[in-house]
Amino acid sequence: MTAPAERAILGPRRAALVGELTGRVMDVGAGTGANLPHYRRADEVIAVEPDPAMRRRLTARVADARVPVTVIAADGETLPAEDGTVDSVVFTLVLCTVPDPAQALAEARRVLRPGGTLLALEHVLGHGRAALWRRRLDPLWTRAAAGCHLDRDTETTIRAAGFAPATIEHFSTSPAWGPIGDLFQLTAER
Repeated sequence: MTAPAERAILGPRRAALVGELTGRVMDVGAGTGANLPHYRRADEVIAVEPDPAMRRRLTARVADARVPVTVIAADGETLPAEDGTVDSVVFTLVLCTVPDPAQALAEARRVLRPGGTLLALEHVLGHGRAALWRRRLDPLWTRAAAGCHLDRDTETTIRAAGFAPATIEHFSTSPAWGPIGDLFQLTAER
């Protein structure tokens, strides 16, 4: 269902977001492994995924990765790393599904080394009629789309967790009024 957006928009954005990361990277909510082909320089990617079905698909893609990948069954609220031992934490289209995004971001802050980087590619509520429509659609969408919430203010949640974005870009997919039409891509230091 998302293949056209992945080819045209999300894939290139994923590549730009994670392609040059080095050191130890934690990919939170790695899903089916859409980020894996884009890691080129990381010493290690720890792919955290709580859902068994997603994890099976993710594990099947590990052999094709250009960097070492370890798949771990865990959730975003309890990241499997010691304090200050990760160079980068990546969230791509996952903070909408995490039951407690503030806790997941606190965990990202905990595991990041001083000067480490938080990277995110997430959809947002948006503004105007699109936001109103997404708020109304959210209860149904959340049940049908694996817990994805359309009504979260993820950028504000990231800032409230103590991350000040160094770069942030807002963009829309086509159509902008769609359930996941408004997105942002950001990097922030711990």
